[in-house]
Amino acid sequence: MSAPHIRPARPEDGDALARIDRDTWSPLHAVTPRPQPPYDPFFDSGHRPEDFLVAEAEDGRPAGYIRLVPPTRLACNRHVRQIQGLAVADWARGRGLARALLRAAFDEAVRQGATRITLRVLGHNKPARTLYASEGFVVEGVLPGEFHLDGRYVDDVLMGRSLPAPRG
Repeated sequence: MSAPHIRPARPEDGDALARIDRDTWSPLHAVTPRPQPPYDPFFDSGHRPEDFLVAEAEDGRPAGYIRLVPPTRLACNRHVRQIQGLAVADWARGRGLARALLRAAFDEAVRQGATRITLRVLGHNKPARTLYASEGFVVEGVLPGEFHLDGRYVDDVLMGRSLPAPRG
């Protein structure tokens, strides 16, 4: 199998990425209710195409995405990027796309001058936590019972890792 093609998102990806987002919705990772029609646009002023990387299938269709943004607008933490969304279409799972998207996000964060990358993951999402740990993320904090989902309290797990110094 060839390496997945990862590229910056384009405005015309919005419908395909929205479909992936809706189709992969799960209480394992979502803190918001299941999306219902009429659906909001995938891209908006807070979710711009330039914040996303897209994994393409062999036929050029978007097969997954990762959102990488500064965690705040503060100058004092501009060296940090945060992953705020990662999804792979059900039909494209098992091909290493999530791992490829993570690694592409590391490269993009370094390109942007970041030295650290963080994310938040629900405590009961063992598959995601295992993937993140295998890519060097460590648990840096836990907010116990931060969310009440499907009748139970779920921890919010904060994970992070260092990035290599930018080249040049």
